[in-house]
Amino acid sequence: MNLSRRDRFIIPPVLVALLITSIVVCAWAGRYAWAIHRLTRGVGDTVFYTSDGKPWFAMDEQRRDVSLQDVSPHVRNAVIAVEDHRFRYHLGIDPLGLMRAVAENVRARGISEGGSTITQQLARTLFLSNSRTWGRKFKEAALALMLEQRLSKDQILELYLNRVYLGAGTYGVEKMSQHLFGKSAKQVSVAESALIAGLVQRPSGLSPWSNLSGARERSHIVLERMRREGYITEAEEKTARAAPLRLRPYPQSDRADNGYAKQFIRQQFRNVFGGDHPPDWKVMTTFNATLQADAERALTGGLARLGRGNLQGALVAIRPDTGQIVALVGGRDFTRSEFDRASRSQRQPGSAFKPFVYAAALERGYTPVTKLAQPEQIPVKGLGDWRPRNASTATSEPVPLREAFIESNNRAAVGLQQALGSRPIRSLAHDVGLENMPDVASLALGTGLVSPLQLTAAYAVFPNSGYAVKPRAIVSVIDAHGSDVWDQETGKRRVISDETAFQMVSLMRDVIDRGTGTAARTRGVSFPAGGKTGTTNDGHDAWFVGFTSSLVVGVWVGLDEPGPMGANASGARYALPIWADFMTQAVRVLAARNFTPPASLHQEVLCSVSYAKATTFCPTYREFFKAKDDLPRDTCRLHRGPTAAERVRDAVKGWFDRLRGIFR
Repeated sequence: MNLSRRDRFIIPPVLVALLITSIVVCAWAGRYAWAIHRLTRGVGDTVFYTSDGKPWFAMDEQRRDVSLQDVSPHVRNAVIAVEDHRFRYHLGIDPLGLMRAVAENVRARGISEGGSTITQQLARTLFLSNSRTWGRKFKEAALALMLEQRLSKDQILELYLNRVYLGAGTYGVEKMSQHLFGKSAKQVSVAESALIAGLVQRPSGLSPWSNLSGARERSHIVLERMRREGYITEAEEKTARAAPLRLRPYPQSDRADNGYAKQFIRQQFRNVFGGDHPPDWKVMTTFNATLQADAERALTGGLARLGRGNLQGALVAIRPDTGQIVALVGGRDFTRSEFDRASRSQRQPGSAFKPFVYAAALERGYTPVTKLAQPEQIPVKGLGDWRPRNASTATSEPVPLREAFIESNNRAAVGLQQALGSRPIRSLAHDVGLENMPDVASLALGTGLVSPLQLTAAYAVFPNSGYAVKPRAIVSVIDAHGSDVWDQETGKRRVISDETAFQMVSLMRDVIDRGTGTAARTRGVSFPAGGKTGTTNDGHDAWFVGFTSSLVVGVWVGLDEPGPMGANASGARYALPIWADFMTQAVRVLAARNFTPPASLHQEVLCSVSYAKATTFCPTYREFFKAKDDLPRDTCRLHRGPTAAERVRDAVKGWFDRLRGIFR
């Protein structure tokens, strides 16, 4: 066949366009074919379990799937009668209903009537948006045909009755039956079934709690359709119209109950499995129900005591040996704000970052009593000199590392960073999960950005003998057949020596015993514990992160829009009381044992004031040194004993006192 020159130019592009269109259509169809195939697994939901193996919550708490046999025939018949009375006979599209809808839409010059079958409505609910466009209608029709090819009518009806939206944030006839009447969908009467079926058309506008008359009027239309289709008799219709309906009060939202924790865990599941939540899967989480409840009470109660309604907070509790998250609260009220400040908010940690500066120093030969310089000025490239400030007035003389730490001395921390360089500090921070710390002169003062979850997990390195852990919320996922389809091993690796880790534990215990965290002792923390306060410039952020041998807990308090929280806002005043309140409850679940020093550490009795070798007159403490650490050589000069002349004088005075006693 001879083609004209014009045809030779036109046909190749047309063929290419047809080929591309075919590929796109096949890819689209293949994608949805697989999604529809997964529906053959039946109804149900993925259920999450607490760490003790007890059911906690479903992936979708706004619905409760049941089998078709557990739905009253009255409900089934009512929905079919009013939504798609030819449901049992069409192939997914009702030609008569479609022609009627097309005529109406042409007359209205738009899409004013859908004419959708139950199968089309299910396709839209499962896969499409509610936008009123011709493109969406074509997709809806195609998916309806695919659904009818793969699923039986009963399977389609079962899915529809479990997924249809009925108002009040509720999906499915089972959940709505419980909300409306306090009974299952298997037990509802004809009148109650008609009321439920009538909600499909306008779930919000016909809500029985706000528009009972409208809902009853719509239910009468449903009853009339049921009679016309032969599902009920005229007498049954009359009885149902007159039947009283006893409604339960509007359902209170349960979204606030562990809302942040549930949202976080669901997202962790979706990160692995996408949006799929197969029926009868079990997700074994790391969360402890008792500790989660304690955490929520501690945070909300602590924020309430501060007296400012716009203050927000977060609390995270992690097992240091495994990284397992046992509790997480991302704000004061999930129903008012679903933003999870525990995992998503990035804030400056302030002095709560200092432990990583000091740990980097101890790893590089410093000891807990090394004298640290307190520079008053720090040269900053391109900006001249910068003056780090301390919270309290203090001498500029060198200060022992332990004293600088427990007093949260800013100048000493900045001087230590200058001596070490930023690289080892940033490297250690990266290793414990605090990535992208800025290479700036104020790094030691916590000017990077971290989330409460990241910072809490990073602190696990200290009670965990130098091992960094990754926080995790899910241990394993089990499918409907009882097989493990995913599990997460504890990911831990050594980043500092166990000697350095214990030296840091000792330093942070001193913070609570006699440093910036002493308020914890007055709030009932009588067990072995350590931690560090943190406060950013002008009181924008307040932190306390602390630990026992079995739990690391981080608390942040601040404003969503960073700004001053008020006079005297600090980690010790705002965050520490919340931490202490939670910890005093948590030790009942996870006991706080003594911290055991590594055998390789050497102990020296030192003066707790001068940090020199103790005399018999010194207040003392035990300091821990690594094998290569330089030990103190000088003896304390603050607490010296009497001189020889003073001892002779005291002896003579005592002799005369005894003589006077004899001759009296």
